[in-house]
Amino acid sequence: MRVKERKKERREKEGLNVAFFHPYCNAGGGGERVLWVAIKAVLTRFPSSTIYIYTVETADSKTILDKAQNQFNVLVKPEKLHFVRLSTQKLIEAKTYSYFTLLMQSLGSMVLGMEALLKLNPDIFIDTTGFAFTYPIFRYLAQCPVICYIHYPTITAAMMRRVKHRIVAYNNSSIIARNPLFTWLKLIYYKIFGWLYGVVGRCADVVMVNGTWTEEHINDVWGVPYATHKVYPPCDVTELKKLRSLVKESDPIRILSVAQFRPEKDHPLMLQAMYELRNLLVKNEMLWNKIKLVLVGSCRNREDEELVQNLKDLARHLSLEESVQFVVNAPYARLLQLYQTSTAAIHAMWNEHFGIGIVECMAAGLVTIAHRSGGPLLDIIQSSPVRTGFLAAEPEEYARAILEVVALSTEDRRKMIEAARDSVDRFSSVEFEKAFIRVTEPLFVMT
Repeated sequence: MRVKERKKERREKEGLNVAFFHPYCNAGGGGERVLWVAIKAVLTRFPSSTIYIYTVETADSKTILDKAQNQFNVLVKPEKLHFVRLSTQKLIEAKTYSYFTLLMQSLGSMVLGMEALLKLNPDIFIDTTGFAFTYPIFRYLAQCPVICYIHYPTITAAMMRRVKHRIVAYNNSSIIARNPLFTWLKLIYYKIFGWLYGVVGRCADVVMVNGTWTEEHINDVWGVPYATHKVYPPCDVTELKKLRSLVKESDPIRILSVAQFRPEKDHPLMLQAMYELRNLLVKNEMLWNKIKLVLVGSCRNREDEELVQNLKDLARHLSLEESVQFVVNAPYARLLQLYQTSTAAIHAMWNEHFGIGIVECMAAGLVTIAHRSGGPLLDIIQSSPVRTGFLAAEPEEYARAILEVVALSTEDRRKMIEAARDSVDRFSSVEFEKAFIRVTEPLFVMT
């Protein structure tokens, strides 16, 4: 009770201290867009609040704030925001652990959470990264409301099924998949971790999820549907909708992929789709020579760079060198140019939790082909009343979808692009801010 009384006295004098837990706040990805737009929403609605960010970033405050403004168009006054620097960064990095990575990272996040609490005891704690094991620390030790925004569940029933059925994937190595004993042990480990994940997740007072797919999985594991709210992430649609196509009839037919070079993005599926497309166009070599796949993405580390090299080797193996272009770590101006000079977009990740890149390609006026699963299936691409894109799963299905896009008449293409652009307004930053405040305001008022 003493903690709450001291907090109440300080709040009456200085206003709310709102702390965001986002260790890599300067990373520049979709999760960081959520962080900065959420901060803007809080300061707009509750201007007397002071924002703190728990972070492991070493860049100075001005550099971080300048990047937020330049990359996300979010301006935050320096006097209203402070960084709480944390030092136990290695404990939450996957590369630190050779085995039991999910569990060890989660336990590491608890150490990081304790360091955060000891440096600042906030009035409201907001996690925008999905480190659910920090929630009991702030709910019971800090005695403050806990709000979270979940981009992707740490573990899902689908992950358990993949292990159970011994399917080789980026998170289930062939050594484990081929050995019945290892499979059984990993399944037990996943079930124990899943139970713990549910226990800590239920410590959140308000749970926000980024789409239907994530909502279903969080409800399955955490079991708090009345506290769970679907709040679509803020996407950069307003400016992209203003872009106009610069494609000329003599230009190549560019199929654009915008995705980080990571294993789960399944770039090999796109290359296999191009291989199948060549087989479908064996009697139309002129059209085949005009189609180009452009893979645009960022590399975070040496592993990502090795992945790009492996993809280039696969393209050579499939004799696709002349039909595939790699654009690594492209500046935003180059990306805008590619949006305007491409005909279609392609995305191949299975069970993409949402798909900000897909939304932005649609907003930019590209006819989009995405995987028939996760966010693209449940939230983004619609088949009625007007079709806004295409869905596929297997390489040949992707190839046939590309042919459908190429064969669209000018009028049908215009209608599909207009419908797609109209549909993405629900994913704008303005809609995110409204939903974020609507869901969290009761806790701000009651605290």
